[in-house]
Amino acid sequence: MKIIVLNCGSSSIKYQLFEMPAKKVLVKGLVEKIGLKGSAIKLQREGKDDVKLEGEILDHQQGIEFLLGVLISKEYGVLKTIDEINAVGHRVVHGGEEFSGSVKITKEVINALEKSTELAPLHNPPNLKGIYAMTTLLPDVPQVGVFDTAFHQTMPEHVYLYAIPYILYEKYRIRRYGFHGTSHKYVSERACNILNVDIKEQKIITCHLGNGSSMAAIINGKSFDTSMGMTPTEGLIMGTRTGDLDPGVLLHFADKENLSVEYTRTLINKFSGLQGISGVSSDMRDLENAASEGNHRAQLALDMFAYRVKKYIGAYAAALNGPDIIVFTGGIGENDTETRKKILSGLEFLGIDFDVSKMNSRGKEIVLTKPESRITVMVIPTDEELMIAKDTYEIITGG
Repeated sequence: MKIIVLNCGSSSIKYQLFEMPAKKVLVKGLVEKIGLKGSAIKLQREGKDDVKLEGEILDHQQGIEFLLGVLISKEYGVLKTIDEINAVGHRVVHGGEEFSGSVKITKEVINALEKSTELAPLHNPPNLKGIYAMTTLLPDVPQVGVFDTAFHQTMPEHVYLYAIPYILYEKYRIRRYGFHGTSHKYVSERACNILNVDIKEQKIITCHLGNGSSMAAIINGKSFDTSMGMTPTEGLIMGTRTGDLDPGVLLHFADKENLSVEYTRTLINKFSGLQGISGVSSDMRDLENAASEGNHRAQLALDMFAYRVKKYIGAYAAALNGPDIIVFTGGIGENDTETRKKILSGLEFLGIDFDVSKMNSRGKEIVLTKPESRITVMVIPTDEELMIAKDTYEIITGG
């Protein structure tokens, strides 16, 4: 079965075409700068040179139509006909309380997603554009929605509620939802597979660290707590997002600067985090270069990021009554060895016994601790697209 996985952003579409259940990637790439100058499709195929095809792409439907044409083209294609695509899997950021797992997309599901766009106004609309486009272009091909929030729907009430008047939860469903659920689910399951242990008997802390960062506390394979909240702004310091912030601060500077709600939203999501602290960049590599040259604010941003992650590990260690496994993933978690060392430094009191020879490993699956360590610390590159393809395959086949 051939399944195409789409992750639609505001001006881009990440895609991968899988052969399932073999989990083989036939082609992957990006449709970029949709509606902008310089729009193009990038393709990566095993054993062949990467390709970039430029052309005017005005909207998501045109981008997907262009992509489907490329996939069956004689020069760059990997399919003989478009009929070889058996299913489509979509990443959908926010499923609200409606969806506790991946679902086959129907008119009723689309209606529910349209209603939940106010919970993720930056993410759900482009996700829906991908669904609309595939409904038009491949009307007879089944589609599945895989939700970032679904994995965290197992959080107990005392964990996901905020200490605001309960009527606001009842009226507007204001609560912690959490995100990156597909990644947290994948790396926790993969960790247990590597260690040959039953996930239903494990307590795991997963650290998805990248431009957007979040952590999760997982008990017996189910999410118990997570750092992001009703929106992806809460929790860890991120590339351009504040992370945890006293709500009084928002009221204070909105009052002092006479800021609108929209400007305040932009400020805490686009101009804060590592970028706002350092004034240099939202990219950890740029910050490390600047810090090495004596830039105090760049070093401060690095220190603040590492401290916040370490603090959450401590909090989740308490919530889990001691974890069995800690997993690092995401661009920073997988590759930034210095940040990882800074986070882990001082956590030996938890019973972590590091294998120093492995601490500089980048971008591959590895156990960083000695066999006798009470807690196993691992690095596992995430694969959200594979998880989406797997869920799609299981829902379509009933497997």
